[in-house]
Order: sequence, then structure tokens, then C-alpha cells
Amino acid sequence: MPELPEVETVVRGLRETVLGETIARVTLQAPPTSTVVSPSLARGSFARALAGRTIHDVTRRGKNILISLSGDITLWVHLKMTGHFYYKDKTAPVEKHDLVIFDFQSTLNGNPLHLRFNDYRRFGRLRVFPDSELWQQDGLKNLGPEPLEMTAEQFVLLCRRSARMIKPALLDQTFVAGLGNIYADESLYYSRIHPKRLTDSISKKKLIELHGHIQALLRRSIELMGTSVDTYSGVNGQTGNFQSYLKAYNREGQPCERCGRILVREKIGSRSAHYCRACQRIR
Repeated sequence: MPELPEVETVVRGLRETVLGETIARVTLQAPPTSTVVSPSLARGSFARALAGRTIHDVTRRGKNILISLSGDITLWVHLKMTGHFYYKDKTAPVEKHDLVIFDFQSTLNGNPLHLRFNDYRRFGRLRVFPDSELWQQDGLKNLGPEPLEMTAEQFVLLCRRSARMIKPALLDQTFVAGLGNIYADESLYYSRIHPKRLTDSISKKKLIELHGHIQALLRRSIELMGTSVDTYSGVNGQTGNFQSYLKAYNREGQPCERCGRILVREKIGSRSAHYCRACQRIR
């Protein structure tokens, strides 16, 4: 699933390509579960609710993309596992998994490009809500703090609130918003913290170190347009480059670059964790 750096890369790509555009037409090939419209919008269908709206801003909250539209409504998108936005030539063949196609007024007036939402696993969600209702929705209202906006002291206090394993805590979007397996594994590896360590058992010094690694890794990955280990790519179709710098994630069976011991993959909670048993000892 795309995490904070990948979603931020998509957001920046959308800002560069469709900001200020007016949606002229929306074509749907999506299953009914993929698109949702608030019952309070009298315009009814997903396509009708968006037609004629101008894109005023594109922002991110955690792993969510928020496209602010004229008329005080927001198109709220979650890419889930395999969702992509592609800004591409409208003459390109429509693919089986191009679930939503956005044509703009400029597209109808000579611009050869339009926007497609492609999702071969069809778990992605596109939802339309009035701005007055948006932050009351499950999936947004309970999100934790943004890791790039949180101070080290705030992170320490967050970890001190309860005793829970650090890896599942970092994946919990109500704990901190935007992290997933990749950057949780990498930041714990850099900090030499075992993924099963309890949050209240980790020293303040170590938590401050972990906070620093989380922020540094996220910023570096954003600079490199994210991590492409499966299907992720940006709006222009370009893959990320951070996968070349991974030290733990997806490297099970390979030697640790610090000590040479073989990295392991272990299921912790309901998710996998990649780590080094020698460098990241549980105490």
C-alpha cells in the first residue's frame, strides 16, 4: 500500500497537472463500492456530483488524498493497495482497470491529456462529501498526528500513553498517520529497536532517535518520489527510487549491512516485520 511519501508524490503530481482545471465529464467503469457520494448532495450520482467543479487544491492527510473542489465539496481518495492516478493522453487505449476517467474543459478544447484512476485490485476508494461533513467521516476524524509535523517531545508523550508493541503502534493510523510497513521497518532498523519492544519500555533518548529517523527517512523518500516495490508509480507513470536504499524492508534472507547476520521476516500482530535479530534485540 502506498505510504506517506508515495501519496505525497501523487499529491504533488496532481497539483502540477490538474490544479485549476474544471471537470467537464466523469466516465465510470468502477464497481459500485469504489465510488461514494454523500446522501446530502442533491446532484445524486458520482459523475453528476463532480461535473462542472473546478479543482482548487490538492492536499494530503495521512495516506488520504483530498481534492478540494468549487462549491465547497471534496473528492476524498484512498489509493489502498494498487490505486494510481495517471495524467495521460486521452487517445491512449482505455485499459481494463481504468476505473474512473476525468475529462476537463481544457481536454475538450485542445488539451490532449486527461486524468485516469487505475486500480487492478479495485480496493481504492473515491468519495465525495461536502466540506462541512468531510472531517466527521470514519477514516479521517480519528487520524493521528502527521509524523513530519510532530515534535520529538510530542512523539515521546504519544509512546508513553500506553504499553503496546512499537511496530503495530507505528502502523496504527490513529496513533500516527501515514506510516506503513516500509517506513516503520526502516526507522526501527536504523534505531536498532526490536519491533516487539513495548512503547513504554523504550528510553526517551531512543524514542527521540526513532522520531528523527522517521522524519529523515520520510523526507528522503519524498525527494526520491517514494518506494516502488510492487506497482506504485507517480501521476506521470514514473516509479520511485527509494527502494534502492532499503536496509530492512523486503530484504529477508539477505545479510544485515551492519553486522552480516541474515535479516528475518516475522509476523507481528497481523502484519510482517523485517529486522535484524542481532542489531535489534528485544530486552
